[in-house]
Amino acid sequence: MPEASTTDILIVGAGPCGITLANLLALWGVRAVVLDAEPDLYPHPRAVGIDDESLRTFQKIGVVDRLLEDMLQNTPIRYYTSWGRMMAHVEPSVRPFGWPRRNTFLQPLFEATLRDRLEEAESVELRLGATLVDYEQGDDRVRALVEGADGTRSVIGARYLVGADGGRSTVRRVAGIELIGTTAPQKWLVVDVADDDLDAPYSAVHCDPERPVLVVPLPYGHRRFEFKLLPGDDEEALTDPDRALRELIRPRYPATSRPRVLRSAVYWHHSRTAERFRDRRVFLAGDAAHLQPPFFGQGMNSGIRDVTNLAWKLALVLRGQAGDALLDSYDAERRGHARTMVQFATRMGELYTPRNVVTERLRDVAFRAAQRIPGARDYILQMKYKPMPRYRRGAVLPYTGPVAGSPVGTMFGQPEVETAAGARVRLDAVLGTSFAVLGLHVDPAAALGAAERTWWRTLGARFVHVTAPRSGAGPEPGERRTRPAAETVTETAAETAAETIRVEDVDGGFRDWMLRRPGDEVIVLRPDGYLAAICTRHELDAVSAQLRALLS
Repeated sequence: MPEASTTDILIVGAGPCGITLANLLALWGVRAVVLDAEPDLYPHPRAVGIDDESLRTFQKIGVVDRLLEDMLQNTPIRYYTSWGRMMAHVEPSVRPFGWPRRNTFLQPLFEATLRDRLEEAESVELRLGATLVDYEQGDDRVRALVEGADGTRSVIGARYLVGADGGRSTVRRVAGIELIGTTAPQKWLVVDVADDDLDAPYSAVHCDPERPVLVVPLPYGHRRFEFKLLPGDDEEALTDPDRALRELIRPRYPATSRPRVLRSAVYWHHSRTAERFRDRRVFLAGDAAHLQPPFFGQGMNSGIRDVTNLAWKLALVLRGQAGDALLDSYDAERRGHARTMVQFATRMGELYTPRNVVTERLRDVAFRAAQRIPGARDYILQMKYKPMPRYRRGAVLPYTGPVAGSPVGTMFGQPEVETAAGARVRLDAVLGTSFAVLGLHVDPAAALGAAERTWWRTLGARFVHVTAPRSGAGPEPGERRTRPAAETVTETAAETAAETIRVEDVDGGFRDWMLRRPGDEVIVLRPDGYLAAICTRHELDAVSAQLRALLS
């Protein structure tokens, strides 16, 4: 069958991961087609939690403020014993990446906002009611057989295909990729309610050996309950909204409350990771690549990390600015961390669901003891136990100093800076879509030779000169301070890449960095916010040449 249409990227699945990838590719002007079998948005929430890393991705897309309007921000979480005693209250106060760390949302509203944003992109097409039937890979393209809502079939040709089509992924099945791991023997009942008036603006985990329960507040009077099903429970009966309300939900509300059940469904908890995330011209992302239990709220966030990592690599390869080998770094960087998050969520579930009263008491004693130690208490309350990505292999340069203390391969923080126009903004507002080369009290463009400076500019990189705040040493009285011409932080990378952008370190984020790493003057950030390299001004030319070789 001849190809009815062609595109650069074919994305299968228009859930949170697929639609986020489409929006990221649109920033680069990449042509993409997004398929989704459903004719409209799924009306009920599935994912309910979003973290600061994901919000940073949506900041880059330009939609974060719209999304935050429909979220409960910085939602704390409380852990309770089976006899009702609170053993921990987790409410992170720090915002290392510029956004609150724990937030809840309604997925239908979330996806609708992302789809609205996508309508503004000229290079991306969303096709609803379209199902991937099969595909075949050639040397230079993928040919996908697609069935439309009316039953007609056609072939779409694409340079690459990304499967973001969920746990039952057709893309993964056709590629012959296995999901490796386990499925818990116990099932859980998820109940979503509306008209919620429970005075509990926090998530609650009731760690009861008999029947653990998770409760999550959601925007606009919604709340989620998750109950572990016990031997002898009538699963079919409990999926009936009236019975779920009567037997499980009503006892948790005041007598005057009238919560309304929106849905009640039974789920298995899977702990699985795909054996590989790339198969030649095909990639897996989100639930198609990994499945984890909901105990840490990182399932969707892991998928957002996937597509944030993949989008810029696809864009550079399609533009001829990087070799195909760069795409291998997607699997090298993401699969290991995704597996770590799956394992961590599984262990958290074991914490929530002690096997008996003895293990519950031992856990509670350990929690109380830890919270008497300031460092351990801060570790728990600020969520420092969350496993963060640290890419040792892939699109990063090995650090010449001690590896254990190297920040290379980690996400760089997002302090506030002040632009030459006097606007106080989060750092990413001045970094643009592509790479960024930041000089700490150094003009990075001036530290480069002509050849490497030209190469950075062909990538659309921005040069950013971070200066000390004006609250520090300044001109003598009567002496006029010279300031560079004002920049507009919303200009595209192509318009501003030829000039160095000057910003002031108004909240001390870069000062703190320099105190920890006094010898490093230049930071090279990838488009996804991760550190590709750090060096002195004198090493920048050589480091740039190494990065160019790494990408080619």
